[in-house]
This record gives sequence, C-alpha cells and structure tokens, in this order.
Amino acid sequence: MPYWHNPGTMGWAGWAGGIGMLVLMALVLAAVVSLAVVLARRGPQPPSADGTARRILDERFARGEIDQEEYERRRDALTRAD
Repeated sequence: MPYWHNPGTMGWAGWAGGIGMLVLMALVLAAVVSLAVVLARRGPQPPSADGTARRILDERFARGEIDQEEYERRRDALTRAD
C-alpha cells in the first residue's frame, strides 16, 4: 500500500528539505542585497569641496581675473585649509 498520502511518513528528510529551502532563500536574499549595495556605491561621487575650489581658482587665473600673486596666495590658503 502506498504511503505518499500521509505527510508524517517523510520523517527527518522532510524537515531537512524545508530547512534547506529556508537557508537557500536567505542566501539568495543576502546576495541580492549585497549586489544592490555594491552597485549603489559604484555610482558617481560628488566632487570634493577643495577640488571644486581649486578648479574655480585655476579657471579664474586662466581667464585673467586674478594675477599670479593673488592666485598663489589663494592657492596656498586652500592647501593650508586641508
């Protein structure tokens, strides 16, 4: 007589399969979350404030808005602030 209609006949193998499935789902969820974190961190980063200030100073000097003495004084002030 077949016993597949009785859920109690699976014994420990049924519990092990259920626990294994839970572990597998937890691993898949952890992998998805890890992938999302890695992809989010690889996105473009905003420029640093000192890099932006230095770039603006360089551009002002290149356009002739400030002379070399003013440029060097402000550049030195920016590097001391770091």
